[in-house]
Amino acid sequence: MIRASGTAGFQGQSATVASSRLTNAVAASLAVAALSLCLIVTLTVMSTKATMAMGLPI
Repeated sequence: MIRASGTAGFQGQSATVASSRLTNAVAASLAVAALSLCLIVTLTVMSTKATMAMGLPI
């Protein structure tokens, strides 16, 4: 079996690289999403600790 030239792997033409503005926008949105997730987790942990500290009324 003979493989045709440029049909597999990285032998074909290289794809165009996304613009730096698009890359920066994606990086910024990922950073904001990560910070939001950290804030949500922190608030959840703090509220859970506060709820457990109050105890259950009898």
